[in-house]
Amino acid sequence: MGRLTADDWAKAALDALVEGGLAAVAVEPVAARLGVSKGSFYWHFANRQALVAAALALWESHTEQVIAELETIEEPAARMRALLELAFADPADAAISFRLISAADDPFVAAVARRVSTRRLEVMQAALEELGQPAPEARDRVVAGYSSYLGIAALTRIGVVEAAPRDVVAQALAELGVDPPEITSSR
Repeated sequence: MGRLTADDWAKAALDALVEGGLAAVAVEPVAARLGVSKGSFYWHFANRQALVAAALALWESHTEQVIAELETIEEPAARMRALLELAFADPADAAISFRLISAADDPFVAAVARRVSTRRLEVMQAALEELGQPAPEARDRVVAGYSSYLGIAALTRIGVVEAAPRDVVAQALAELGVDPPEITSSR
């Protein structure tokens, strides 16, 4: 392996977060995951909190990249379908969201989880409003939908389910009030 970057450490920290929660984001285990000594960590970060911050910044920037990609889909129903397909196809992201909410006693972690969750809800609500739903109804629907997304992550974590149900996107679209037959794939 060549010289590691701060981004390599942040990605490995996110992997550790998915598998073991915030407590698993520690210098020695992440170094072991990368196959290096912990000394290499100090080239990039002053302490564990800086690593956590970098990992969460990476996760937040990934959310913004996905949103930017989705914004290229003009039709709001197709955009919502693409969003749900991406969300439910990535169990690691749901696990990160769930793990961060579970660690919300940490003010820094809570702020990032709140910012990302708020941004995601805003994007979903805007799509539903474009489809003609009144703002309060759209808000209620996206809160219920996002809760289902997090709930699947929680059920997966405790071993009740192995993954999201096979037809979860169609079910979620129906709950959000988006008529699946009107959707044409733009991907």
